[in-house]
Amino acid sequence: MKYSFVIIFLSIFLSIGFFEANAQIFPKIIKKNNTNSTVTSQERKSIELRTFDQESYLRTLSSFTDSIIFENNVNLGRVRSIVSEDRNTMLWAPTNQLVKVSEQILIDSIWVTAYEHYSSWDSNKIDIYNFDLKSFRDTVNIRLYDSFFGYEWKMPLDTTPVTSPFGFRWRRWHYGTDLDLNTGDPVYSGFDGIVRVKSYDRYGYGYYIVVRHKNGLETLYGHLSKQLVEVGQEVKAGDLIAKGGNTGRSTGSHLHYELRYKGLAFDPQKVYDFSAPSIVDPNFLITPSLFSHVAKASSSAYHKVRKGENLGSIARKYGVSVSTITKLNGISSRSILRIGQNLRIR
Repeated sequence: MKYSFVIIFLSIFLSIGFFEANAQIFPKIIKKNNTNSTVTSQERKSIELRTFDQESYLRTLSSFTDSIIFENNVNLGRVRSIVSEDRNTMLWAPTNQLVKVSEQILIDSIWVTAYEHYSSWDSNKIDIYNFDLKSFRDTVNIRLYDSFFGYEWKMPLDTTPVTSPFGFRWRRWHYGTDLDLNTGDPVYSGFDGIVRVKSYDRYGYGYYIVVRHKNGLETLYGHLSKQLVEVGQEVKAGDLIAKGGNTGRSTGSHLHYELRYKGLAFDPQKVYDFSAPSIVDPNFLITPSLFSHVAKASSSAYHKVRKGENLGSIARKYGVSVSTITKLNGISSRSILRIGQNLRIR
């Protein structure tokens, strides 16, 4: 009986010990879980929810992401020419609206940098293409307009009397055709395109505009009194873009009108019959001979007169005759030379 009591007592004692041990372990596990849960909750509370920064995103767009965006529309991975590969068709970027913010253009409501979409884009300079005329041997067929595709043309003025043609004058090249007007007369875009340059040249064009066209050409409008468009603005042929004037280096109110291909100016009267007025032909061929004046000008040599020099010493220096220098510069052998004066030698 005594042993039975001892066994019962030990059994009860050990059972209580085991229950207490289990009771101590279980709360610790729960406490540990509660601790982790609290930490997780605090970490989530510390997360800062920020709104989408659209301006920052637009500034940091890369060519790679732009290529993905336009994967099915515009291949920005390939350098685009300023004209289409097939110049007999009137192809253009898939644009509904183009506007300019700094050097960015909005295309179908998605922003890409202008340089990424075009091979060359600069809203500050006229000639940006670095066109190597020496290596140019091709004949390029330009489709000036095509009514079937909805691309039209327009004379730059309502009336187009020519006052000064393209060519050499006043000892320098005149790279456009001057058309008479009265200050304030409307000036129109010649073809569909995008305004690339809107600027002011005090000693030359005055207020002027350069428009890049869908046919691969660019037109320049100089000596304006008022500019009515912005850089990056899409214009149609015949859209009012400016008012004529007499700003810059000008002796009277007129429009200085230029046609350019890859930055090089050529005679607008090869495209237009200003007296008709009409375009000579909807197709226009770009050939090396069109820029013969550029080659001629580049082969010309000029000399700046220094102290103590005269016509004889300058002629001997370049191996030419005095009469050649006088004829090229419209002076006589008795003319007094000024220090710093530029003389054409050949």
